[in-house]
Amino acid sequence: MRILTMLLSIVAVAPIAAVQADDCTNASTQTTMNSCADQTYRKTDAELNTVYKQITARLKADKETTQLLIAAQKSWLGFRDTECAFSTSATAQGSIHPMLVAQCRAGLTSKRITELKTYLHCQEGDMSCPVPSS
Repeated sequence: MRILTMLLSIVAVAPIAAVQADDCTNASTQTTMNSCADQTYRKTDAELNTVYKQITARLKADKETTQLLIAAQKSWLGFRDTECAFSTSATAQGSIHPMLVAQCRAGLTSKRITELKTYLHCQEGDMSCPVPSS
């Protein structure tokens, strides 16, 4: 009977926990804050992928420049992840660590999005721009 009561309690609380996890503006537990930071990072990463795909679509006729972009992006991803590991290393054993890593990754990813978007808006004839205009 005790097991049944516990299971019913878990089932009753689960929807409440889901609602609380979605309410990032009022996050009050570290678990919720970690989850919210991760959601923000995932949205930012999705936007990065969208911009990256727009650039590769424009470069489809230029395999050499595409390969340079791929190499640059792989290097940048390595930098981002290593920089965030370093900058959050003081909290590596704490419950706040996942939130700080996600926030760091989201911040650096936002900066990368801005950098990549400049390639999508180059002036015609700009010889310093490797991405042709659409």
